[in-house]
Amino acid sequence: MTNRITKYLAALALLNVVSAPAFSAQANINEIEDLSKLAKYKDVTTIKRNFAKDVALNYNLLNSDLKQTLNQYNLILNADQLSSLGMQKQQNIGEANSALQQLKGLPQSTGSLLQVRLASDTMLADWQQGQSPLFAFAPQGDDKLWTEIEAFDQFGQIHYLAVDELPNQPVFVVELDQQKVQSAGIAVMRSILSPGKLNDGAFGQINLLNNEKPMQTSVLKKIHLADDKEPWISGKAEVYAIVTGIDPSRDKPILDIVDLPYLDHDETTYNPNQVVIHWQRYRWQAVDMLLMEQDDNTNYKTLASKLLEITEQVMSNIPDLQAQGFAIIPKLTNELLKAMPDEWFTNNDDYVDVFYTLFENKDYQEYKGASSNATITLSPLVINPRQN
Repeated sequence: MTNRITKYLAALALLNVVSAPAFSAQANINEIEDLSKLAKYKDVTTIKRNFAKDVALNYNLLNSDLKQTLNQYNLILNADQLSSLGMQKQQNIGEANSALQQLKGLPQSTGSLLQVRLASDTMLADWQQGQSPLFAFAPQGDDKLWTEIEAFDQFGQIHYLAVDELPNQPVFVVELDQQKVQSAGIAVMRSILSPGKLNDGAFGQINLLNNEKPMQTSVLKKIHLADDKEPWISGKAEVYAIVTGIDPSRDKPILDIVDLPYLDHDETTYNPNQVVIHWQRYRWQAVDMLLMEQDDNTNYKTLASKLLEITEQVMSNIPDLQAQGFAIIPKLTNELLKAMPDEWFTNNDDYVDVFYTLFENKDYQEYKGASSNATITLSPLVINPRQN
């Protein structure tokens, strides 16, 4: 990209020497501007870095916006709330947001995705009393391989922060609104995995359920994640489940996406009492459940398409599905796990844990996943139809 821009600049200099027509030079200028935009918006990390630097350089303008909004109950300000920025900066934010929506495979209706978050409430008092902050962003790639966190001060100077130690100086983190991204991303995945059934809730083709009969379900009573040693800059986790099974009426995989929006932190026990499995959706009274964490570099359209492609390919290679029985389900899950780190993600922490072969009507108390990272209590629940 840099070489192409350099060549264009050299061409422009030559054009000026020979007094070429003005419209030719203008065309090249427009092309350079287009290339510059491509460079700024080529990936999520680059967009966050550029925005962090912009916010840092404009801190004196934005300080009032930040101080009017942030307090002990709210440490986050969305990019579209930065009203003190001029029209050009607002336009740049809009362009960056459109690029993010495309990179994430999300519709334009998703809205503003960039936000600024004070890294810890312990920094609030120092910042409110006038200590100058830094503006940081999470690096790209596996966080276990990070060696430093890059941050900008209000003069645009770069500072390097420790990965595993919360800074003493106030630090604002430029990041994506993970809750909004995950909610929209799950909707996109459901629309691909269960086409035409987007409004049917967490379990796709819910019309398979007969409202005149009791519904057999399993309820997530309790869930606990072990210490994943995430860096301070990463903030809250955004975890969702992929329930893998086989369609009861045809030889097709069913992949149901279940949002776990409350699961923010490790070393914390949550008691959601959430229905995560509708058993009428599956054959053989058995499913697997894969826990995943949202990653900045996930494109949800690509992810859903790959999930479907891999599971259908596995099933097409099995000559006699009935002879295999529910043993086919772990094969589907294992193929998904094999593909994930290399093909779709840049951060290995996207995989949280997996629960193989969960059965209908079975009570699982303090049950550990295969990687011993997640522990759940899952109980059967029969939901009876309304009595008129």
